[in-house]
Amino acid sequence: MNKEEIIEKLKPIVAPFVKNEVAFANLTDKTDFITDLNINSANLVDIVLDIEEAFEIEIDNESMEKMLNIENTIAIIQTKLEEK
Repeated sequence: MNKEEIIEKLKPIVAPFVKNEVAFANLTDKTDFITDLNINSANLVDIVLDIEEAFEIEIDNESMEKMLNIENTIAIIQTKLEEK
């Protein structure tokens, strides 16, 4: 699965938690969940759980701690998909 496909699958997962619609509309791989989209850390856990379900992967705590922006999230998803 390439970066663009992952981003398209991520958008509906992230959308319900976004507090900054302008940043979400201009989402790039450098977008930070907390500072750019104003998503709180509790909601990040919900996002990770939704990502696990949507992509049928398991994300360990170490990887979860790195999922602070789109770029890292894509990299972790791709790694986990390759491990399947």
